Amino acid sequence: MTTSDASRRSAAGTDEADASHNFAAGAAEPAAVGGGLSGSSRARGQLRLPSLSGVALILFLCVLWELSVQLEVVDSPNWPALSDVLLAFWDLLRDGTLLSVFGTSLRRLAIGYALAVVAGVSLGLVMGYFRWAQRLFEPVVEVLRPIPSPAYIPVAILFLGIGDSMKVFMVAFSAFFPILLNTIAGVRSVDPILLDTARTFGLGTRAIVRKIVLPASLVYIFTGLRISLAIALILTVIAEQVAGNSGVGFYLLSAQRSFLIPQMYATVVGLAIVGFALNRLFLLVERRALPWNVHTRRSEVT
Repeated sequence: MTTSDASRRSAAGTDEADASHNFAAGAAEPAAVGGGLSGSSRARGQLRLPSLSGVALILFLCVLWELSVQLEVVDSPNWPALSDVLLAFWDLLRDGTLLSVFGTSLRRLAIGYALAVVAGVSLGLVMGYFRWAQRLFEPVVEVLRPIPSPAYIPVAILFLGIGDSMKVFMVAFSAFFPILLNTIAGVRSVDPILLDTARTFGLGTRAIVRKIVLPASLVYIFTGLRISLAIALILTVIAEQVAGNSGVGFYLLSAQRSFLIPQMYATVVGLAIVGFALNRLFLLVERRALPWNVHTRRSEVT
């Protein structure tokens, strides 16, 4: 047997050993997956604990609030008992006041938020993909973005008045920038090799953006959407407080000025419930849209 034949046989034996090792590793993967599932179950149980402790903390603070009034630790008409606030909340809910004021505000929020999503995602895709668009629009974005959104309300009143147009514009304007910046970051995070491969296969710009860039950027985009939703709710209330005759913000100020203190606190409680519900609804949509994302799966247990 020649030296070359021995070398070939030795290499073949090495390849067979590597193949058997890989096969054994592959066969061991289901066991590892099973172990991962049990670990995931343990992690899920651990992640529920902070949630339960958080609920317990809220209940403790509610009891402390009630006792602070009942025991006269705080004796002020500006600090009603929690039981009075909950009673006022039920009365406002039963007579339709809360449904009316929140319905008006949520309609403005929905329109402004939808406009911000369309504009932010569209411009973000363009600025993230085309360098000339980034160089053109980035200076304008960096000038407007740092200014607090409520500072634009007087300017918006001058041009749009105090009607719904001004409030919708403020909601859209405030929610626009987080969506834009996260979309740009998502587009720039796409692996350039994927883009080069797509061009090699003859895909045009529109097809690349639709089939590669947009799906790869969805995690970033949904992060911006979630941040912007909270900002949009805040600006809705602020715009209605500054210049409005309807909505949650207007009703809050009216109750405060009329010394309807329990009703004022009841409206704040309603805002907390609406904000929490919107966040949970968004997480549900995100899990349906991004079932493969590990972060959305982890959010199921938080």
